[in-house]
Amino acid sequence: MSTTPSTIPAEHRADVECLWNYHNMHHEIRPVDVGIGLGSHDLGVAKIATDLYHQRMYPHLAFTGANAPTTIEIFPRGEAVHYREYAIAHGVPADAILIDTQATNTGQNIEYTRALLAEHKIQARSVILMSRPYQQRRAYATCKKLWPQVDVICASHPLSLDDYLTSIGNTKKVIDMLVGDTQRIDKYAELGYAIPQHVPDKVRAAYTRLVDASYTSRLV
Repeated sequence: MSTTPSTIPAEHRADVECLWNYHNMHHEIRPVDVGIGLGSHDLGVAKIATDLYHQRMYPHLAFTGANAPTTIEIFPRGEAVHYREYAIAHGVPADAILIDTQATNTGQNIEYTRALLAEHKIQARSVILMSRPYQQRRAYATCKKLWPQVDVICASHPLSLDDYLTSIGNTKKVIDMLVGDTQRIDKYAELGYAIPQHVPDKVRAAYTRLVDASYTSRLV
């Protein structure tokens, strides 16, 4: 199975679009206490975090993320460090940004950022949680499990599926990660890492077909 960098095989497009749309929480953006950017291979997290800061959606911005096998080559100094550098280079004041450089999964992103905010005596009753597009639902479910009292809004850099694929440059990697994040909706709820989320039958069917098509490198 081979693809060009930004082309979805025609026989899989409908299923990929189904998962892509499912993971977008479609939350309305409004001002909050803190913006939180979750580390990943996607620089779009830093872009949306910077844009929303300039739109005065929050006075404080926290980036969280160490490295993972999918990010070490892209962000050798660490995800949060590179995100911070991008934000500062695009006009966010350095003193408005906190970083956690230790988190290696979504649960740690939430827990370590919460501790970081407490350490700096920043009260966060509401947050915008920014992630790669297909991480939104899992990030939301994880946050509501670990930090149930906070009002959480999810956001991502606003790109279409095809534009996102072009920005990443590796279609199979993105589809594999979409499939992996879909699997984690049920699995992480079962393990107690996240609150349960409804998974429509059409999403389950699309997930199964993509697994059968060997988009499986990110399954757990």
